[in-house]
Amino acid sequence: MNRITINEEIAVTKMGFKKDLSAYPRRMEFRGTIYEFLDAGLRCLIRSGEQMAEIITLTDGQSQYRLRSDNHGGNWTLLSIIS
Repeated sequence: MNRITINEEIAVTKMGFKKDLSAYPRRMEFRGTIYEFLDAGLRCLIRSGEQMAEIITLTDGQSQYRLRSDNHGGNWTLLSIIS
């Protein structure tokens, strides 16, 4: 497996909803390429003082993408790609 650290802000262009109505990214655009995700992936909440962030690991069927949300729904960062 090859892990590439990115740590760049990305545009999430489509959201999906799980059965409990929690939202997750279904599509993102990164450096001019569009990536479609297969499912809701794994998620983890991280708290640092008053700030909270969510880390989500998603797959497109070929690679894994680790995204961080500011937990306000607006800013997403692509942390890494594992292929």
